[in-house]
Amino acid sequence: MNSHELITTIIEIWVQGGWLMFPLAVLALCIYLAGFELVFFFRKYGFDKDDKNTWGHWIDKPEDGTGMLGAAIRFAQEGSKQMDSIRSRVHELRHAYINPARRRIYYLSILVTVAPLTGLLGTVIGMIVTFNGLSSSRGSALDVVAGGISQALITTQTGLIIAIPGYILVHHAKTRCQRLEGFFSELEIRTAQKFERTHKES
Repeated sequence: MNSHELITTIIEIWVQGGWLMFPLAVLALCIYLAGFELVFFFRKYGFDKDDKNTWGHWIDKPEDGTGMLGAAIRFAQEGSKQMDSIRSRVHELRHAYINPARRRIYYLSILVTVAPLTGLLGTVIGMIVTFNGLSSSRGSALDVVAGGISQALITTQTGLIIAIPGYILVHHAKTRCQRLEGFFSELEIRTAQKFERTHKES
């Protein structure tokens, strides 16, 4: 099948799917934009993938820290005269990085859930078209049934095709978010341990 035939086939399927194919296309665009935004978010702020030995050294010597992670470690230790101050600052970091990720995941989860439901709506509309055509007895009954069922199946299939990769993106994002939470917990523990060592020595 050459490119011209492929494009023609796609257009035919699109037309057979009815007006609901346009909302599905918009929904697909929103899902993948939100999904890739999450991927780039964790690529930028994925501190959980940084080498533990490196940032562990930065906790002991925060002046050696570089990049956003180095800045976060220095922020956690600034003015840390009490243990509560460390916890408060790490909580601020957790709030600044994890809450935006959670909001994005929640938004993506809603879109992914809506996709198969929109396809199911197309199934219902297709069946209504089928039964209305049969009841009116206009034209060939076989053509009416085939057209309605075709519309029903195409929208359902499109909704699933959109949703399945979206579910994978949501699962990946939730896993990365949990790892990021684990990183901040470990950062808090290690910073607190350094605080205790410093005060014992002094």
